[in-house]
Amino acid sequence: MRKAKNIFANIDSISIFIYIALIFFGWTNIYASQYNEDTTMILDFSTRYGKQLLFIGISSFVAFLILIIDWQFFYSLSYFFYIVIILLLISVLFKGEMTGGASSWFELGSFKIQPSEFAKFTTALALAKYYNALHVKRISLQDKIKTYAIIILPFLLIILQNDLGTALVFSAFVLVLYREGLSGNILIFGILIATLFLLTLLIEKTILIGILSTMAVLVYLLSRRKTKELLLILGVLISCTAFIFSVEHIFNDVLAPHQKERINILLGKEFDPYGSGYNLIQSKIAIGSGGFNGKGFLSGTQTRFDFVPEQSTDFIFCTIGEEWGFLGSFFFSVLFIGLLARILFLAERQRSNFSRIYGYSVACILFMHFFINIGMTIGLMPVIGIPLPFTSYGGSSLLGFTILLFIFLNLDSYRLQILR
Repeated sequence: MRKAKNIFANIDSISIFIYIALIFFGWTNIYASQYNEDTTMILDFSTRYGKQLLFIGISSFVAFLILIIDWQFFYSLSYFFYIVIILLLISVLFKGEMTGGASSWFELGSFKIQPSEFAKFTTALALAKYYNALHVKRISLQDKIKTYAIIILPFLLIILQNDLGTALVFSAFVLVLYREGLSGNILIFGILIATLFLLTLLIEKTILIGILSTMAVLVYLLSRRKTKELLLILGVLISCTAFIFSVEHIFNDVLAPHQKERINILLGKEFDPYGSGYNLIQSKIAIGSGGFNGKGFLSGTQTRFDFVPEQSTDFIFCTIGEEWGFLGSFFFSVLFIGLLARILFLAERQRSNFSRIYGYSVACILFMHFFINIGMTIGLMPVIGIPLPFTSYGGSSLLGFTILLFIFLNLDSYRLQILR
């Protein structure tokens, strides 16, 4: 524990202010999305906005506890937290409740707990501690494999729960590793693979292979035309061709039917206004109808009449767009991006690898949620079901993000003392 007179010493007040603003704005929109003229009591715990108030109270209390705990508590128990959450992720596969097609929840009375929401901060702690323990500039292949294993293990367990959205967030750790020296070629490779996957779904295989072959010939003609370069170009072309033929198997046999439908709708290959495309269409209508100034608090027709499913959770941004308009959406985005920028600033001023790596993990995880959630509500990303941090309804989500952020604020307050 901290000394009583130093409980709030060096704690970043700007981050806390933005955090409070986001959860208050989020609750306001949850209230709007669930508003019923017959039930106006704010403390009605049978409603989502009533439960969210309870979640906010619990999260605030947990945040306070985190801030008064000594930083060594989190450092020394990083691996313990990680192992516990891995065991919970395994347990939920056998004992979890099915919600929204995913077996990711433990049901406790009228409340549900989603272990995968807490896997984010435990993985960040474990990754930060492992990297911090290396103390070398040149990391061996064995160390790299262990690093990837820390990230991939929870990712695979969440995939087995059929929760692709949450699993996708773990790709954020690639950005963290890039900051710590991971080759930029890996990032470029990942982007090229994703692009090739989408192009394979849009273009006939023979045509796409022909385009790649033409590009390969042009690259060879522009090169020094040595045997080594020819073999490299042929190797890349053969690998791309093999990947193109594997996409059909991945798309048809690995992805769930609803995931395939949502990708096809996003790519314009299908149009299902009353099925898989309904959420996206209504989402765009709600956001677009808000105009510049919005319709006003509690005045959104799409919101009031439940045209958008899951509007208090995954599609909370629709409420923001409809009732607060472009100005409200812009203000919210600036506020959230301001938090990300603040976290990155704090991460860069850390004197320890552990604190810096954890800080970058926090920023990258929050960014991934922000990017994917808003992207799917405006039709730039497939609808995969992922909450907007501090804003969407959900106890596990809010508590998980609160712990994620406030552990870093705790570490930052000790930045002059943590040297390792």
